[in-house]
Amino acid sequence: MSLDTTPSRDGSVPEVPIIALLGPTASGKTAVSIELARRLPGGGECVLADSMQVYRGMVIGTAQPTPAERAEARHHLCGFVDPRNAEFTVRDWLDEAERAIESIRGRGSHPIIVGGTNLYIRSLLEGVFDGPGRDDAIRRDLETHDDETLHQRLREVDPPSAERIHRNDRRRMIRALEVHAITGRPLSEHKQQWTDAPRNRPDVRLVVLDRPVDQLNRRINARVKAMLEAGFLEEVDRLRSEGELGTQAREAVGYRELLDHLEGRCTIEEATERIKIRTRRYGKQQRTWLRRFAAIPGTVRLDPTDRSAREVADALVETLEFGAEPS
Repeated sequence: MSLDTTPSRDGSVPEVPIIALLGPTASGKTAVSIELARRLPGGGECVLADSMQVYRGMVIGTAQPTPAERAEARHHLCGFVDPRNAEFTVRDWLDEAERAIESIRGRGSHPIIVGGTNLYIRSLLEGVFDGPGRDDAIRRDLETHDDETLHQRLREVDPPSAERIHRNDRRRMIRALEVHAITGRPLSEHKQQWTDAPRNRPDVRLVVLDRPVDQLNRRINARVKAMLEAGFLEEVDRLRSEGELGTQAREAVGYRELLDHLEGRCTIEEATERIKIRTRRYGKQQRTWLRRFAAIPGTVRLDPTDRSAREVADALVETLEFGAEPS
């Protein structure tokens, strides 16, 4: 896919393509996306596709771009949702992302999706399953049950969803049971499209940053240490004391562990180790679904090892422009 947007013979201007820069946590996406935004013909703007970076005030623990980074490239969908909001959905993200993409294209720049979160990327490529609306009476009934009862009921009516949803994730268990109660069909059946091989949309060019696992794990450990040194614990304590953390935000990697420490359930050393372990597990999950995206024809895979973010961006601009394989 060429990035050329000069008028064709009939005078029309091709739609500016979307670049989706994907990679597991600690792969270096932020730095590369900023350099890419600076180097693309017409420039680029970053649209974050991370389910926790959307929350306001959760800056350090979600690795939101710093003020200096945001000064280098314009960023969208970063720190704009009240963390007390437990209902920010994939549909909400997609609606905001499409608005941002339209705005960026209107300025003649390239939208750069930086992710992140599997379902956000899938929704961009394929759309999203909305499901039936809320039923407050059903929800009130479900809310009276404890987590174990909810999970047992989910196992009975929708085993695939019970396998996928953690037994402590009340919000998702209640939604799955609500969908079944309203429609008579399991949520997993409604969402069958998400179990199929991912598909690309014609105006999106996929790029996957693909570092070796041992290198990613070292970078994760170093990043957790740097976050704590930068005031991650203090950030969590402030959000907790101000009552700013809703049920969804409290479950973010690092926040749950530091809340456990602040509330006396573990030492800071134990919390730190748990953050590293959970982040590595999350990275493993990301690599699993990224392999599926990487298998889509036309996807560019690039190992950024021993390259600066600028060098990676230069290689991508050349590859995206001329269709060559990155060196």
